Amino acid sequence: MLRHVPEDGVTHEAFCRAYCCPAGSGPRDEEGDAEDWALGHARRTGHELFRRVRTDHARVVSRCGPG
Repeated sequence: MLRHVPEDGVTHEAFCRAYCCPAGSGPRDEEGDAEDWALGHARRTGHELFRRVRTDHARVVSRCGPG
């Protein structure tokens, strides 16, 4: 099983998916910051489609215990 490791944090990113647009928010600690970037990019460019990415760290945990 994979279990989230909270002490390593979570990052949020948004990537514009408009044709030939390489823009992205870069990693953000808060989901709202990536969303704010996407909303601003949409206002400036008229682009409407974005890919959202949430990245965290996980640890493998055995269902049966060690060994």
